[in-house]
Amino acid sequence: MCSLLHLAVQARFGLPPGLGPEVSGEFVDLGSSEMRASLIQQLRVLVPIKRTIDYAVKIRVNSAKTAVETNGVKHSMNPFDEIAVEEAIRLRELMKEKIESITLLTVTNQKKGGQEVLRTGLAMGADEGVLVEWPEGSSEPEPLSVAKTIKAVLDKQFKEKPIDLIICGKQAIDDDCSQVGGMLSGLLNCSLAQFISQVKFEDQSNLKQVKIEREIDGGIEKLTVPLPAVLTTDLRLNEPRYASLPNIMKAKKKPITTYTAEQLGIDTKPMLKVLKVEEPPARKGGQKVDDVDAMVEKLKEVGAI
Repeated sequence: MCSLLHLAVQARFGLPPGLGPEVSGEFVDLGSSEMRASLIQQLRVLVPIKRTIDYAVKIRVNSAKTAVETNGVKHSMNPFDEIAVEEAIRLRELMKEKIESITLLTVTNQKKGGQEVLRTGLAMGADEGVLVEWPEGSSEPEPLSVAKTIKAVLDKQFKEKPIDLIICGKQAIDDDCSQVGGMLSGLLNCSLAQFISQVKFEDQSNLKQVKIEREIDGGIEKLTVPLPAVLTTDLRLNEPRYASLPNIMKAKKKPITTYTAEQLGIDTKPMLKVLKVEEPPARKGGQKVDDVDAMVEKLKEVGAI
């Protein structure tokens, strides 16, 4: 099945269906971006992050069967977003002064929780945070609303010094939508590469493009992506670090800029309606058998054959 990235390439270059970047050892150039044609000497990186229920927590559906129970449950940064933060920090460690700034951004209806997840990322090594508050008690921000909010922040806070590279987790583990990166790329009219497993800047004298690798059904796809760009991370990209105690203390002094959705002109009314949330049906325990004949007998007993 053709990926969205392949479809975008087909549309751009007029390729017939089924053709796209060749899966080989060579990098495929996706063309130049229309957003910033000037020479890029330093990169400004943005990493959107989300606070989710911790991956180790056993999920429970609330009594109304409208959502997952979140009260009294441990939360942490979405694991895919941790990978995105880690990659931004590794780029700085590798490229040093070529990375001008690393900004984290979260959109949330839980102000305290939003501040906590930003401080976690700042302790890992990011420079500053942006917190966008949804009205207290409102529904969870939907993917399109989040993408529109990020664009609004870029237009408001980064108009004079635009962001060159946005690194997102490929999905959030609470809703598994995997939509924000693609929607944001569309709103910004910039390059998009999803599910990446490697990021590399080969020419640091002019940071106008980045080479990425991503795993697809046919093997490893290698692409040259013009900046500005949105990248979404795969699990294989890296293993996030633990923040050291000194960095945790330093993170408390790093700046966090706060906006409300109203200040950014964002409509927080949900467009989607959740009809019902249910836990998967319980499965019966399996039973071991000694040989094929015994297995056939068991299948006959339960009416499977």
